Amino acid sequence: MSDPVASEPPTTDAASASKTAPWSAAPEAVLSAMESTADGLTSEEAERRLDEGGPNRLREIEHRSVAAILWEQFKSLVVLLLVAAMGVSFLFGQTVEGLAIAAVLALNTAIGFFTEWRAVRSMEALQELGQMTARVRRDGRERTVPAEELVPGDIVQLRGGDLVPADLRLIDADRLQVDESALTGESVPVDKDPAPVAPDAPLAERHSMACKGTAVAKGRGTGLVVGTGMETELGAISAMVETAGQNDTPLEQKLDQLGRRLVWLTLAIAGAVAGTGLLAGRDLLLMVETGIALAVAAIPEGLPIVATVALAHGMWVMLRRNAYIRRLSAVETLGATTLICTDKTGTLTENRMTARRMVLAGETVDLEPLPEDTPGRLRDAIDVGVLCNGAEWSPDAPDQHRGDPLEVALLQLGAQAGRPREALLEDTPVVRTVEFNRETKMMATYHEEESALRVAVKGAPEAVLEACDRVHAEDGSRPLDADERAEWLEKSDALAQDGLRVLALAQKTVGDAEASPYEGLGLLGLVGLLDPPREDVRPVIERCQEAGIRVVMVTGDHPETARTIAGAVGLRMNDHAVEQGEEFASIETLDEADRARLLRAAVFARVTPKQKLDLVDLYQASGQVVAMTGDGVNDAPALRSADIGVAMGQRGTDVAREAADMVLQDDAFSSIVAAISQGRIIFDNIRKFVVYLLSGNVGEILAVGAAAGFGFPLPLLPLQILYLNVLNDVFPALALGVGHGTGEVMDRPPRDPEEAVVTPYHWGLIGGYGVVIALTILGAFLAALQGFGMPVDQAVTVSFLTLSISRLLHVFNMRRPESGLLDNEISRTPYVWGALALCLGLLLLAVYWPPLATVLSVVPPGLNGWLLIGGASIVPLVLGQAYLGWRALWRSSA
Repeated sequence: MSDPVASEPPTTDAASASKTAPWSAAPEAVLSAMESTADGLTSEEAERRLDEGGPNRLREIEHRSVAAILWEQFKSLVVLLLVAAMGVSFLFGQTVEGLAIAAVLALNTAIGFFTEWRAVRSMEALQELGQMTARVRRDGRERTVPAEELVPGDIVQLRGGDLVPADLRLIDADRLQVDESALTGESVPVDKDPAPVAPDAPLAERHSMACKGTAVAKGRGTGLVVGTGMETELGAISAMVETAGQNDTPLEQKLDQLGRRLVWLTLAIAGAVAGTGLLAGRDLLLMVETGIALAVAAIPEGLPIVATVALAHGMWVMLRRNAYIRRLSAVETLGATTLICTDKTGTLTENRMTARRMVLAGETVDLEPLPEDTPGRLRDAIDVGVLCNGAEWSPDAPDQHRGDPLEVALLQLGAQAGRPREALLEDTPVVRTVEFNRETKMMATYHEEESALRVAVKGAPEAVLEACDRVHAEDGSRPLDADERAEWLEKSDALAQDGLRVLALAQKTVGDAEASPYEGLGLLGLVGLLDPPREDVRPVIERCQEAGIRVVMVTGDHPETARTIAGAVGLRMNDHAVEQGEEFASIETLDEADRARLLRAAVFARVTPKQKLDLVDLYQASGQVVAMTGDGVNDAPALRSADIGVAMGQRGTDVAREAADMVLQDDAFSSIVAAISQGRIIFDNIRKFVVYLLSGNVGEILAVGAAAGFGFPLPLLPLQILYLNVLNDVFPALALGVGHGTGEVMDRPPRDPEEAVVTPYHWGLIGGYGVVIALTILGAFLAALQGFGMPVDQAVTVSFLTLSISRLLHVFNMRRPESGLLDNEISRTPYVWGALALCLGLLLLAVYWPPLATVLSVVPPGLNGWLLIGGASIVPLVLGQAYLGWRALWRSSA
């Protein structure tokens, strides 16, 4: 390697380019602009710049305190309403009621606090990438320093296996290749060259730069530090992760809207009844007691805890399917997903190259599967790919390999053909190696044979073809003229259009190891390699699309490669199938027509991290609920900003995993469909128990309000309502919340993202069921009080038990109308039967265990009372089942 020499001071334009786009200026100009030399900085100057610019690390993010996490548990309006009801109870001396509400609040807060304990730590994961050392030139000699102490102007040495410690402008490179997949999405290492590139070159094409957080695959190089800490490309991504919005999920927003309605509903009903009573001359204390009873009846105490537990159950279901949920609400939000933005490399593909096709003179050979009878020319071509190779791979340890994935694939092809590298080298030992470089775009190895040296060459088709003067055909070697050379270039283009990476293979025989490798070659053929799609991806994507969910590929890879993979995995393409990042550098500047074009695209290629984030925002602005998958550092901002960020657990970086809401531990795209299915089931379950909770509570409100309005004794006391709400609002509702759902959830399109948990139809259903339950309670109460002449406490016990048992049976009204009367998703849930048995036991305990009976003011109802309770309690069930049967008939006829 030769060290560059500082030249004359650059011109004004060159100096500007050296600082704003160092990849576009000559190395000498960048050195001058950074006030550095090829021998590096002095220790004193480096220390001064470190004090001035700060250490080479990413900015730390401020973590939420325990108190802040705890406070977040009280932001729900339903919880605040419970707090208000608890305060009113204590204020008016209703200590038992207050303590009971406090117990419910404590349970809900504990569950919420511990499930939200794991705060997002994306910035910590990013900072871990900076904990390394670097070899720098200082004071004219090489030394090793902590990477945090690097400053702009330092000269850094790179070797194979190194992590790049800062953003470097390369000033020298010897066969240098850098793995930038985590940063750009490029699936294979990128060749580096100090030659300047265009100022507007996208990140993936800045071959004169090596960026912080990437890895040196092979070769060596020297680079000038031009960016440290937050001034690096990694730092820019870090800033986007830090500032990317993480909005409330649709479920959180909908439950908050429901809570707001309940607040106004409770205040309106309590105020109206209390005001009417006072105007009618009713006792003030009686109206206070009635107001508390109405408030307690209106508040669905079980809603926060049941929603939390239902989502937690969904989390455990997904964990058993290798999907780790980092936010509970992510389970439901996946069910509302309308669009999935997915990365390509490692997500849709296996992240490993395989040789797919070999083009020989006069024939094309499909290498999957490899022909059993390998013809001579094909065998020679495979041998060249194996011999002219710098990778390390063994069939004894196939998952352990080093080097360029393209070369690893050629070694694997050789093993499949019975031509392993070790055996070939034993027969034809290597004498000389000419490494690949960007100027020749070729690599050559010399191998000892019986009486001569065999030269094996591989490289870019246009370069190898230029070095060939003959071609090996089936009937022997023949001259390669200009017309046939053009035909071979067309064959190469055809392979590239199929998304394959193309290498040309050639050989010759020489007598001297010093003979030039790249002249007088005989062309053997072309080999096309592909990072294959994962086997389980295509049916999964088809299932998504059948369920009305769009799948869009967003990758930093080559457009033709992206197009081919999209077709292989079954993405629905259109006239605007592939958009390139360079064609929409800034989405903010696009007009409506261009935005509409982007919204129709199925594949985005050569996309930068900022553009990924912009695309998520664009889709969200169009009303989509967006799930974003990814595994690299470059995916982190979009993962965080999306409605659901889905990271790969095995191939994914720590940054991606910590930024995501869900981590696929098996990296299987199929787990996303399982998650979406579970999310839809969770939403259905949440809707069922919300309807169940509110219809029962409305029945309580109407019964108490009607009794107060007509001057009757209260059929239910506040503590009785709270006791029943804890029983009926928690245990049966929990059973509904953890139901397994039905198989048709993926046979329908996504629901409208704006659709509320409780739609107008469901409010009507809640009102209808509530009226039936209220009339049942009042009918049983008045029958006991007037028909059977029972004392008030016994009549209240009848209404208390009628309400509870009728609500327990009401759980069977939550089935889908199309399901069977006896065999349905409710009756098949064992938790429902367990909840019913538990609640009936606790009801009997409340009646026949004196301490609890005294607190609740209930007495044994007697035989007549039990007969009345049994007859009245089945009324809501019978009417509900009749309605469901009618609705099923109406739907089938429609």
